[in-house]
Amino acid sequence: MSDITFSLPIELQIRPITRGDNQAIADVIRRVSAEHGLTADKGYTVSDPNLDQLFEVYSQPRSAYWVIEYEGKVAGGGGIAPLTGADETLCELQKMYFLPALRGKGLARQLALLAMEFARSKDFTHCYLETTASLTTAIALYEKIGFRHIDHALGSTRHVDCEVRMLRAL
Repeated sequence: MSDITFSLPIELQIRPITRGDNQAIADVIRRVSAEHGLTADKGYTVSDPNLDQLFEVYSQPRSAYWVIEYEGKVAGGGGIAPLTGADETLCELQKMYFLPALRGKGLARQLALLAMEFARSKDFTHCYLETTASLTTAIALYEKIGFRHIDHALGSTRHVDCEVRMLRAL
């Protein structure tokens, strides 16, 4: 027997959400939210009434959501949609959540850039997002890909405790 070891490539796939992914991505969002103390009573994503129907939500015009499969299981995702209550040129980067196994691999950056390319193809001119100050790694990523902090909320997201608001020209 040999002492030689090697590692196999990790199986990753980024693909559009399907109806069958609804429960898996909702579970990912709930797990990551709990990990960071982002509770429903404070208006974070886990309070969204449509959390268990993301396929249906992102099947709407000018909307898209992608999931990331890690070794055959949904382990993260993110989407883009028109910003509710705003001008038709504004979209929102939404529901970017990743289990620990996906973090630090550049997947959030890849997914955010994919979402913004989709948004450009749908004639959006600016992309908005909201997050919370405790998610420092996410904020650093958003800054690196061109988002700038703004001091006021845009649209009507209903995420009252997301005190970090950012905007990027597409």
